[in-house]
Amino acid sequence: MTDDPLLAERSQLQLARRCLQAMRQAAEHIADYGVDELASHALGRVRAQRLAALAPDPDAPPFFGRIDRDPERLGSPASAGVEVFHIGRRHVRDDAGDPVVIDWRAPIAGAFYRATPADRMGVRLRRRFGFAAGELTSFEDEHLDRGDMLGLGSELLRAEIERPRVGPMRDIVATIQPDQDEFVRADLDTSLCIQGGPGTGKTAVGLHRAAYLLYTYPDRLRRSGVLVVGPNDAFLHYIGQVLPSLGEGGITQSTIAGLLTNLGRGTEPVALAVLKGDARMAEVLRRAVLSHVAKPTEDLVAVVGTRRYRVGAHHLRRYVDDARRALGTGLRWTVARDRLRSQVAEDVRRQREDAGGAPSDAETARIARSEAVRGWVDGVWPELSATSLLSRLYTEPEFIARCARGVLDEAEAAALHRPATAVRPTLWTPADAVLLD
Repeated sequence: MTDDPLLAERSQLQLARRCLQAMRQAAEHIADYGVDELASHALGRVRAQRLAALAPDPDAPPFFGRIDRDPERLGSPASAGVEVFHIGRRHVRDDAGDPVVIDWRAPIAGAFYRATPADRMGVRLRRRFGFAAGELTSFEDEHLDRGDMLGLGSELLRAEIERPRVGPMRDIVATIQPDQDEFVRADLDTSLCIQGGPGTGKTAVGLHRAAYLLYTYPDRLRRSGVLVVGPNDAFLHYIGQVLPSLGEGGITQSTIAGLLTNLGRGTEPVALAVLKGDARMAEVLRRAVLSHVAKPTEDLVAVVGTRRYRVGAHHLRRYVDDARRALGTGLRWTVARDRLRSQVAEDVRRQREDAGGAPSDAETARIARSEAVRGWVDGVWPELSATSLLSRLYTEPEFIARCARGVLDEAEAAALHRPATAVRPTLWTPADAVLLD
């Protein structure tokens, strides 16, 4: 052992690299054949992913930091030595299975990012390392037990944060700040919306959260999958290497257009796509849908056996008005049709009970399916489909003008019009797909 801490850390770095290489060599011997073709394919995929995760990266040393922890915080005797943990992008172990580098996502590594003199989290010393061309050249210590904390005053931390961006996005695992770490390590069931100006680290934090969740909940997330959606292919290429550099593969990345299958194949001018994406179109579509609702003006007569039951127009209007209001709270159009049929059938049921009868649920269900009730619902609340409604909006100038009055100007309404054709089916664009949804 050497008394020179820099030489000691360099020795630790070489040990970590040797162990990482040994782990890779062990992965190369993972069998890639199974009892059948499907099993062989799965084993081969696992082997390839493992080798990719362990691939050497000259620009990313095995560790970037270290914490020294109080022995008593670990349940050890007070006489035990201080526990030292080197923190890196992935877990590295020696031949005996003992950790040489702790994965930054492990619970014990959280103290590297969050410990302060006021709340040391058991940490006596935090050490950051400086590298040049993959070699360890310097280190910087914070003795938290003595009240030392450099924070953003750390020269190594500031140099890493301010390092010029060249090429694809790189990981920020060595520079995660306490407030960022709070987002990264939030519970899986917590939905987050991260906002901030350009260059504040929103995307990087989101990607590191994905890596953290995959590490913490591997079975649950690898079964359901992880999808990263970006605005365009250039953006996906820019961020493409962040998760692999953290040892995470098998994640699907796609643009919104890439998620579309039967829809979104058409093209249109950018200005028209922007208009279709305008929030005002939601009001236009709302009016288009509601224009199909009719106000009942006559009673409905339902025949049950030899008796006739009349549902008054004033009751029917109330049912329709209630359904119309419920659309604003998220009720689906088709569900509202079913509800209207059930309400009329329940009205008839109450009349039969008032007359001394005891109608069964099956009889009431038959009334809801009767020709008279179905015909009435079709008249006041017709069956609609998203594609037919949007097609009508685009192909009938009078209809779009009526639905867009006071919302879009005449030029904008006219821009949405396209002549109907019976020769070729409608080719929807990505902007149309959003409106259809």
